[in-house]
Amino acid sequence: MDNEVLDFDIGVGVSSGGDVDDDAIDIEHHVIDDDDMLDSPMPVANSDAVNYFPEGDLLDLEPYDGLEFESEEAAKAFYNSYARRIGFSTRVSSSRRSRRDGAIIQRQFVCAKEGFRNMNEKRTKDREIKRPRTITRVGCKASLSVKMQDSGKWVVSGFLKDHNHELVPPDQVHCLRSHRQISGPAKTLIDTLQAAGMGPRRIMSALIKEYGGISKVGFTEVDCRNYMRNNRQKSIEGEIQLLLDYLRQMNADNPNFYYAVQGSEDHSVGNVFWADPKARADFTYFGDTVTFDTTYRSNRYRLPFAPFTGVNHHGQPILFGCAFIINETEASFAWLFNAWLAAMSAHPPVSITTDHDEVIRAAIMQVFPGARHRFCKWHIFKKCQDKLSHVFLQHPSFESDFHKSVNLTESVEDFESCWFSLLDKYELRDHEWLQAVYSDRRQWVPVYLRDTFFAEMSLTQRSDSMNSYFDGYINASTNLSQFFKLYEKALESRLEKEVKADYDTMNSPPVLKTPSPMEKQASELYTRKLFVRFQEELVGTLTFMASKADDDGDLVTYQVAKYGEAHKAHFVKFNVLVMRANCSCQMFEFSGIICRHILAVFRVTNLLTLPPYYILKRWTRNAKSSVIFDDYGLHAYANYLESHTVRYNTLRHKAFNFVQEAGKSLYTCDVAVVALQEAAKTVSLAMKNEVRRTVANGHVKEMCYNEDCQQQVPQPEPKVRILFFAILVALIK
Repeated sequence: MDNEVLDFDIGVGVSSGGDVDDDAIDIEHHVIDDDDMLDSPMPVANSDAVNYFPEGDLLDLEPYDGLEFESEEAAKAFYNSYARRIGFSTRVSSSRRSRRDGAIIQRQFVCAKEGFRNMNEKRTKDREIKRPRTITRVGCKASLSVKMQDSGKWVVSGFLKDHNHELVPPDQVHCLRSHRQISGPAKTLIDTLQAAGMGPRRIMSALIKEYGGISKVGFTEVDCRNYMRNNRQKSIEGEIQLLLDYLRQMNADNPNFYYAVQGSEDHSVGNVFWADPKARADFTYFGDTVTFDTTYRSNRYRLPFAPFTGVNHHGQPILFGCAFIINETEASFAWLFNAWLAAMSAHPPVSITTDHDEVIRAAIMQVFPGARHRFCKWHIFKKCQDKLSHVFLQHPSFESDFHKSVNLTESVEDFESCWFSLLDKYELRDHEWLQAVYSDRRQWVPVYLRDTFFAEMSLTQRSDSMNSYFDGYINASTNLSQFFKLYEKALESRLEKEVKADYDTMNSPPVLKTPSPMEKQASELYTRKLFVRFQEELVGTLTFMASKADDDGDLVTYQVAKYGEAHKAHFVKFNVLVMRANCSCQMFEFSGIICRHILAVFRVTNLLTLPPYYILKRWTRNAKSSVIFDDYGLHAYANYLESHTVRYNTLRHKAFNFVQEAGKSLYTCDVAVVALQEAAKTVSLAMKNEVRRTVANGHVKEMCYNEDCQQQVPQPEPKVRILFFAILVALIK
């Protein structure tokens, strides 16, 4: 053949010593990878491509020089079939074209481990590699070369048989990249099962059963997952105009309806975000903590839908906006969070909860650097069931032990001890997933998060708002054309439930369980659900005893525990001057509801009403009013008790300390008695000229009914005043 030939690389491979352009899609974030390992995803084949398979005697034939094929595709299929039988993966390396017409006249097929990775490539120097790929190229020389003859047929012109690496056994060869392909019938079955709401794992189980084994399926769960993801994205891209038309109409009807589109609305569309007027208004009242729920972007669902949700004053889930996740890169998530922040008047939340995802974490660090980021514990528990399914089956007690180590530990030390005991008990110290979640423990284990507000009703249970706003409306089979009607139904239903809760709070007074003025005060301030939660804590104090553990002047530490359970005690530090306490359980910091341990301390110190500090406006029936807490117009009796209690506790604390000193000797005791007599006369005179307080026009005025009262009331020495009240303390006790 007299054709002049020109050697060059056509982009599907490189000559020995080079690398290949990667076109694989990563299972999670579409990161480029070219490994031939078990988890390496294969490219999704063009649905119009024609597949060639060797037939008859060629199935068991070994290549040799002079072997003829009808076409280049037949030669490639033959060598790939041979590679499958032997135990290696193939790829196209180099080509030669005719200068006359540009037609390919020679091909070289090589072992996938041919050549070496070029670590000095410009593309590796110009960008940071976040996840270095496994080295798979080892310089293997095995190859098959074919060239086209004048007859149009292709003939083997060179064959190198030997490999410089171990070959893959038959039960794993189906995982090699060149041998993984989703056939037409398999695609049809996947499409049908995906439409029925099944996820990749269940679909693969069905395929394995249908084909009689994983090796006969011809591809892996990774390939199935990627195929489903591409299917869904193509479907969304085809219907995205429906969504944009809906958002434009909503904005035209109400300019306060906010939406944003990444990219151009007329061309390539990225992520889409929107927030209706109610969502934006609700954020101003309850935007202290936010959940970004990406459950619906999993392959089980047909819509990559992600709502921003929160919790209202009734403990119900509320909506802060929605997104369609078309692009899942860090930059796209950062764009989405910035769009949401713009809709919420640039007020970032105190805390935000998301799924356990590295890309989302990076975007949150970029957009919300001051917010406390938490991974959803419930999602991690669900992943645990998947990652450790064999442990759950072999050890029924594992789930309970895992729950206890995470939810029931009271301190960091307790958690660390329980966690490693768990790993040792079930021999899981080397489990990679458990090592990964442990390294992120500060973002999902409760003992590390209790110092931050997340608006949860319980320290141990899953929040009602987590992944529940659209429960019962959007499911795995919901498509975009059905979405809008179901979305609006969900909004109407949630609004109806909120209105019903408002009505019940205002028109159905709760049943009080104690004669405590504090309970009556709380019943008039909190919403019904929050009052019931407070009432549980208040009644719970009856089983607790609070005893003084340390007294450092103004700061007193109490040990609070049930009778006979001192080893389970909590410690409350109480500042009597400012009427503020902090408990080691940190329930108030985490949920905004005062705990029974602090309430037990308030009981023994005769603090009869809740100080304003412990009544968060976001939990009250007036949460949506513009009235600040100090102007709530609290019950007059509660106001009186609160101010009286603060004065009483301050004076009693100072008097008690002074009496202890005065009673150490007979002489100091006699001096104290004389001082008390003088103090009694001073207070008696002051009571005759008492300053009365009255409220006029919302402001407090002080009126003295004796014009010379300031002159008639001498200012006693502080110690004399304190000693007088020591007598009152003794009488009260």
